[in-house]
Amino acid sequence: MSEYMRRVIVWLALSCVVQVWGSADIMKDVTLGFGEALQHCREESQLTEEKLEEFFHFWRDDFKFEDRELGCAIKCMSRHFNLLTDSHRMHHENTNKFIQSFPNGEMLSKQMVQIIHTCEQKFDSVEDHCWRILRIAECFKLACVAADIAPSMELLMAEFIMEAEN
Repeated sequence: MSEYMRRVIVWLALSCVVQVWGSADIMKDVTLGFGEALQHCREESQLTEEKLEEFFHFWRDDFKFEDRELGCAIKCMSRHFNLLTDSHRMHHENTNKFIQSFPNGEMLSKQMVQIIHTCEQKFDSVEDHCWRILRIAECFKLACVAADIAPSMELLMAEFIMEAEN
């Protein structure tokens, strides 16, 4: 293999790593930004302190999507940022703008909106809004992991620590 080919292969590999890391970094920012509404929604969604703590582990592999209150909290948080329509479905334009409001968010906004939309369609028949939104959140998480755009817990924890020190 020529030196030129080796350099091209290394460059392509590095480009993929930077793209994946960049996407996860963007997703980290969106996650933290969305999470700012959690405390505001804690009482309305009847989250206990324990459930509130669990919420911070959303991106962990073993996170459980079992409690309706978590779906209610996500619904409240989405309403807080005006990301839902009156029928409790994603407001595509507002969600796209919300994601784009984060550094480099435009790189992921269309993909994230499409993932959420696909997940919404999958669970559209679930009548209880909190349960439906919880199922959509689980679907969204799994799709983001599969697309390799989910932030790692290490990345999120490092950000939590940095913010706590400020």
